[in-house]
Parts: sequence; structure tokens; C-alpha cells
Amino acid sequence: MASTHQGDCCGHDHSHGHSEAFDLRKALTPTAIAALLFIIGIIFNPSLRQTPFAIAEYAVFIPAYLISGWQVLTTAGRNILRGQVFDENFLMAIATLGAIAIHELPEAVAVMLFFQVGELFQGYSVGRSRRSITALLEARPDTANLKVDGEIRAVSPEAISIGSIIVVRPGEKVPLDGEILSGSSQVDTSALTGESVPRSVTTGETVLSGMINQSGLLTVEVAKAFNDSSISKILELVENASSRKADTEKFITRFARYYTPAVVFLSLAVAILPPLVIAGATQAEWTYRALVLLVISCPCGLVISIPLGYFGGIGSAAKRGILIKGSTFLDALTQVETVVFDKTGTLTKGNFRVTDVVTHNGISQQQLLAIAAQIGSQSNHPVAQSIQQAHGQSVDSAAVQDYQEIAGHGIQATIGGRTVLAGNDRLLHRENIPHDVCTVEGTVAHIAINQEYSGRILIADELKADAAAAVKALQDQGIKTAMLTGDSQSVAGRIAQQLGLDQYRTELLPEGKVDALETFLHQAHQSQRKVVFVGDGINDAPVIARADVGMAMGGLGSDAAIETADVVIMTDAPGKVVEAIAIAHRTRRIVWQNIILALTVKVIFIALGAVGLASLWAAVFADVGVALLAILNAGRVLSGVGTLK
Repeated sequence: MASTHQGDCCGHDHSHGHSEAFDLRKALTPTAIAALLFIIGIIFNPSLRQTPFAIAEYAVFIPAYLISGWQVLTTAGRNILRGQVFDENFLMAIATLGAIAIHELPEAVAVMLFFQVGELFQGYSVGRSRRSITALLEARPDTANLKVDGEIRAVSPEAISIGSIIVVRPGEKVPLDGEILSGSSQVDTSALTGESVPRSVTTGETVLSGMINQSGLLTVEVAKAFNDSSISKILELVENASSRKADTEKFITRFARYYTPAVVFLSLAVAILPPLVIAGATQAEWTYRALVLLVISCPCGLVISIPLGYFGGIGSAAKRGILIKGSTFLDALTQVETVVFDKTGTLTKGNFRVTDVVTHNGISQQQLLAIAAQIGSQSNHPVAQSIQQAHGQSVDSAAVQDYQEIAGHGIQATIGGRTVLAGNDRLLHRENIPHDVCTVEGTVAHIAINQEYSGRILIADELKADAAAAVKALQDQGIKTAMLTGDSQSVAGRIAQQLGLDQYRTELLPEGKVDALETFLHQAHQSQRKVVFVGDGINDAPVIARADVGMAMGGLGSDAAIETADVVIMTDAPGKVVEAIAIAHRTRRIVWQNIILALTVKVIFIALGAVGLASLWAAVFADVGVALLAILNAGRVLSGVGTLK
């Protein structure tokens, strides 16, 4: 029998966490036994009813009723003891016990039996939705090969500390985040990113928990404890997604709270009042109609299918490397007016390379590069890393003293007793350093030594392959696009023109990005719309947190992205923003189809039942049939992921 744990007014538990997997075979067995007894009872009903006191009829139908309805009856009893009287289980129990009382045994069993069939479909559908998320759970490694004194032994990943050495053989999952000490390989990142193309890794690069080593032997130094590893963070995020419910889910919960007792009292009135005021009306006839109303009125199709639809949407997104932290954000993504992008690392690759070195005051190009590489050795900024790569030689980072990063401007430090500045044009103006040019095409790092301008290094960045297509796809849906960047007007203008962005703002400090976003938020909220901000999840944490929906691009391995953002895109592809919005629209469309279907059928059959034109058999269709249709429709959220429009 399918489980019906307490969790909502249908008695279903929709928790997405560590619940046991649905066992279709185990659930099918008691339902099949009850169905067999029911079929025997229907075929031989006239003969069974002819026995003394119809004892044979009761002997066949009552076991079928108890087998198929035991969970409903016991759950209703437990809920009554807790003071939660008016729920789906109560409606089902009262209606079927009433049917038995008026000797309508086949109808009573049919209600419970078809309800269990609905439970089977629900369990199967939930399991199908969960499979895309359990792909992540399956990525959780069971053991790690710990290397100690030349010996390798299998231990639990939770028992391994930071700094330990582990070995990952071909075909094994990477158990913990770490840096490769030796070896090179191809790794499958699909559990983390949704992308099937393997990635090459070699000595000095980082591998993350959940990746699958495909070819070479890797020796890895552990950088994070298991609970802080990438796969653990992702699992926690997905498992907690159900706690943030969409307004639609909250509405249905409130609706059921008032709807169910109203239905109970209406049915009671139908059973009691007509025989008192209508000539010739019998108590049995109107009691039967009241029971029909009770069964018809069960809000099962709504209460099951709506969270199931949202769960399917979250699962569909996870399957594509998009982690959405709750159905409330799925709903928000259907109301987007503007998508605002960061530039570096979001629309561009962030893999800067030096294209030109211009010197002043007698310094050579190699000397300028060496000084810039030395001061940049303390920074992980892409510009600093590109300068070190262009320099191509090791630097003495210990010689860098009094190092200071000036937000939105650059770096200041003391090297060999000289004060060195490296940064943008704003830094030169801030320090009142005379220089010959302010506007330079491209990203530029100006260098000044002892308050004297020494030259500039020009760095180029490339657009991501799908950035232009993503911007156009958003605009085709009527969504405005914008870019906020700390870069210069000339650089940002060129990028905006190449992408066809609607608007952009430049030379923004971190707090300036928040102020700029406020303008977009004010405009959108006037028309009850939403603003999405897409950033790298580290430098843009304040803006991501302020947006209606904050998206972190390239969340693979980024703790800040997973912690701050509402939606984490595990790859670096801007096109995933379009996919997330498409999944949200598809999910909401299917959820509202279910709501309209369920309410329309309920209203029609309640009216028919009240005037005696609907039997308990029709009631079974109205309740269980609608629930089945809604569940099957909700399953389309997953089945249609390949044809999102």
C-alpha cells in the first residue's frame, strides 16, 4: 500500500530530503490483492448478497476495503487525535463508512481502491521527478582511498581531514574537493553541471567531490572536509528546496483549510435538511447524496499535483545543472521584466590576456610587467593573473609589503622601498597622479611608482560563446537586458554593442552596482514584475542578495555562489538563464492547468451530486480521476525538458 504520511491535507508527505525511495512492487502487492477481491465481489455480487444477512458479500468486500483503505482510516484517526479533523483522510473515511452503513459496499471499496491506484501513480511520479535529483545523491561517494605511509586504505569520506592525500582510480568518484598533486585525466562533471562533455584536469588543478574520474590515476590533496565539499553543499541546497513554497502552494494550503470543513457541513446539511422540508424525500436517498458530495469534494488532485509540479520543475532544472532553491523562485522567474548581468566572468570568459604594454619615464616593458606581476602575486583577480602569465617568470611575492586592495580601484603595496600602485584610471585620479590618457580601448591596468606614472598594460577579454544568443532569446520573450560593470565606458560599450544589450552602466563600485540595481527594481515593482541579477557569486554577492532572483553563474566549486544566490548555475553558460526561465514558465503553466482542471470538474460534479445525478462511482472519477490526470500532467514538467519553449 502506498504510504500516506501526514504532511498536508491529503496526508501526503512531500518532503524532498532523506525519505525512502518509492518501491512500486511493494506498494502494488496489497493493491492487487484488494483489486482481485473487488473484481470477485462485483462479478458474483448477486449470489453473495443472497447469503444469510449478506454475510458472503461482507466477507469479500470488507477485507478489500480494509486492505486498500487501512492507511487512510488510521491516518484520519491519528489526525483527529491531534485536532486536525478536516482533511482528505477524514472525508474519505466518513464517505466510505457511510456507504457501508447504507449497504453500498462496492462503492465504498471502489473509493478506497481507486484512491490507492492514485497513490501508486503519485509515488511513481514523485520517484520519476526525484530521479534527476538523486543523480546528485548518487554522486555522493561512499568511500575514499586514503594514502598513509605509502599504503592505501578505503575509509569514509567524512573521516578524512584537510591536507590528507587520497588516490582516485579510473572509474571512481572524486570523494572530496582537492588539488591534484600528480596525474592527469578526463573527469565527468555531469552530476554537478548537467553537462556531458568530459573535462581535462592535470597537476595543480582542482577537482571537486562528485566528479567521476574517467581515465588516469589521480593523487589529490584534500582541500575541504566532506561537509564543506561541493557535493554536500549542493545536496543540502536541493534537499531544502521544498521549504520555500510558491504563493500558489501557499494559496492551496489556505484554500483547503477553509474548503474542507465547508464541504463537511454542506454534506451534513444535504443529508439532514431535504427530508425535513421536501415532501417524499427519504433519509437514505439524501444521505447517499451527501456521501457522494463528500467523495467528490476531496481536494486530492490539487493538494497532490501542485507541489508535485513544482518538485518536478526543480528536478528538471537540477537535471540541467540549474539549482533552484525553492518553488517561490520558480514562480518569480515567470514574472521577469529585466535580467541584469555582471560583465566579467558572466558575459565574458574572464580569461584575460595581455595585448599591449605601454611604458613611460624610461622603464622597459619587461620591467613594467615584472613590477605588475609582483604586486599582482597577492591577488586572485583575473587581470592580475593574466599579467603574471604574460610575465612568464617566477616572482618574489615575499618582497611585497603593506599590500592593500582598494575596492573598485586597484592595488597599493610597497616593493623594495618603493610605493607601487596598480589599477584603473579612477585610482590615478584618486592619488592625483598625472598621466597622458584616461580613455583606453579595452581593460587597462595603470602602474605608478612613487607617485610617478610608469605606464599601462592592456588586457583583452572574450565574450562567452552563447552570450549573444542568450541575450537575444531573452529579448525575444519581451525581457529587457542590462549590464552593470566596474569597467570603463569604452570597454563596456563595446561589449554591450556586440551583445545588443538594451542598456548598461559602467565604472561602478560594488555599492554602485547595488544602487543601480535599485533603479531597475523600482521600475519593475511598479508593474508587479521582477528583476534577475546574474553574477559570478563571489564579487557580486551584495547585488545577488538584493535582486528579486539572484543567479550565480559558474557555481561549480563556489561556496559564495551556493550560499548567496537563489538560483545557482553550475556552468559558465549565460544560456542557462534562458533555460531556467523556460522551465519556470512550463512549470507554472502545468500547475495552473491542474488547478483549473480540478476546480472545474469539482464544481460540475458537486452540482450533479447535489441534485442526485451523480453516483458514488461518478464521485470516484471526480476525485481519483482528476488526481490521476493532474499527476500525469505534472509529470510533463520532467518529460518535456528536451522541448522547452
